[in-house]
Amino acid sequence: MPRTEAAITQNPWRDLPPALAGLLRPRLGEIEAEIISSIRREVDAYRQPLDSAVGRDLVTTVRRALEQFVELIEDPDSSQDHHADYFQRLGRLEYLNGRSTDLLQAAYRVGARVAARQYVAVARAASFPEEVLISLSDAVLVHISALSEEAVRGYSAAMAKMVGDVPRARRLLAERLLEPGPAGSAEPVELLAARAKWPWPERVACVVVPSMTEAPAGSDEEILSLRRGNVLHLIVPDPETSGRVTRLRQALGDATPAVLGPTVPPERAWISLHCARLALKLLRRSPRGPQGMVDAADHLVDVHLLNGAPVGNLVADRALYPLRHLTPGKAARLAETLDALLMSWRRTAPEVAETLHIHPQTARYRIRQLEDLFGTRLSDPAFRFQAMLALRTRALGVSEPRR
Repeated sequence: MPRTEAAITQNPWRDLPPALAGLLRPRLGEIEAEIISSIRREVDAYRQPLDSAVGRDLVTTVRRALEQFVELIEDPDSSQDHHADYFQRLGRLEYLNGRSTDLLQAAYRVGARVAARQYVAVARAASFPEEVLISLSDAVLVHISALSEEAVRGYSAAMAKMVGDVPRARRLLAERLLEPGPAGSAEPVELLAARAKWPWPERVACVVVPSMTEAPAGSDEEILSLRRGNVLHLIVPDPETSGRVTRLRQALGDATPAVLGPTVPPERAWISLHCARLALKLLRRSPRGPQGMVDAADHLVDVHLLNGAPVGNLVADRALYPLRHLTPGKAARLAETLDALLMSWRRTAPEVAETLHIHPQTARYRIRQLEDLFGTRLSDPAFRFQAMLALRTRALGVSEPRR
């Protein structure tokens, strides 16, 4: 008997002819494919690639459920402990990932609907009597109820084990806070924070520390930490009022490169992390690299441009097209002059000359060249904005990756 029979009043597989199993087995591959397609279409959480961890679990789970159903037709009294253990594991994973079992059970319902339709079609094509079709539908309902019960059993066991495990709860909380976008029907993050004994802050900031795997000695215990590869991600609660950033900066020291993301509400922590990672990428392009803890908020414009560099390069190609046919040296000098001209207050030759440390007459000569190349566009606010964005993107030195 399946281990969950205590929760059901009958075993409908006993009313099914064993010969039906032989008819279903050759069809399991196509039934599996349709179930997987339907689940990915109807349950957003499972729309991830099939070669991802979620995708692989989905394929394995559907295959196991189908195989178990056919095994029960062949032998309704066979032990199902090996399958029960697997479906309990799914429930444990839902809990450990900070989700409820709602998404898993939604997938079960979709799979049961598709499987019932396919099973009945096979039985009807083989001319089994109507009472067999009814028992077959009943068996699908009992089966999906049993699978859901195993998931809940695994979920509850994981929850009981987690009680008192504050470090693990904090790692889970950090993972959830750093996930972009909504968490679907996951457990409310405030409840995770309570389990982690982490006072819910008004604001947070993320810190990225490359080549470090654990929080430095002397850092505040309320700072959440999460290791990803050889990079340490920290979530600092109330960074502007608690003094934690100052203490963390001291704990890291001037020799440890790190980037502090902007301060945001806790539910937007992933944006702070995103900015910090992009700022780290930007600062690594400089010859010296980041020195000590750098504040990403001081580089947000460049971080924004870096994130959109492929599009920014297209804007640069379009806005700076007149410079394309000049020699590299002349194009560089005029681009530098154009940047100084656009950034100057009155857009005069003396201002440009002072910025570039050149003679005013040289500045006037270059400005006349720019006027010949760009004409009246130099006074068009839309063009000036595009040109400033283009020049700044070019200054970042980001080229599109080769394919």
